[in-house]
Amino acid sequence: MKLVALYLTSIFLIFLNQKVGKNIYEWAFYDALFYVFIPLAVAYLLGFKSHELGFKIGRKEGYTSALALFVLSLPVSIYASRLESFRAYYPIFTYTSWGDFLFKEILIGVIMFAHEAFYRGIILFPLAKKNEWLGIMAQNIPYTLVHVGKPPLELPYSFIAGVVFAKIDLKSKSFLPSFLLHWIGSVVFDLLIVL
Repeated sequence: MKLVALYLTSIFLIFLNQKVGKNIYEWAFYDALFYVFIPLAVAYLLGFKSHELGFKIGRKEGYTSALALFVLSLPVSIYASRLESFRAYYPIFTYTSWGDFLFKEILIGVIMFAHEAFYRGIILFPLAKKNEWLGIMAQNIPYTLVHVGKPPLELPYSFIAGVVFAKIDLKSKSFLPSFLLHWIGSVVFDLLIVL
């Protein structure tokens, strides 16, 4: 019953979070609120502990897999960075200097941390403990759907990435490998666009 309550609360929070935030500062704030702080509070009230939700360093194997995937995905990133649909959309913020660019990439890190903590942590781990593929699909379908409105190639890419990230994190027993992979990949992609 507590799994159902946590999942339904999570889906509700996804819906609420889609309705707020007009700039990168607000996105970082609301993602941290709706994807980390509120769901963690709900999870604690339901009796979950943070380590059960992937909030720990985890095993080395997950980080090794994330690094390998980063290297393998570089050609895809280079190709996508040359497509007009991606060049028109990214980076998702404006900047006035390299210092401003770096600061906003840190805010992107906050957003990526919140997403990975939520989808590959809070949603994935409790469900995957009961049934691995149920957990993977339960987090991946809403994760993919929040990419609607981005360049069209992101939908299939985010679906595949959501499955692969989940498998890596389950191997690691932490969502941190997918967070690092997601954030570093995003920073590199933004640099490929602007350079």
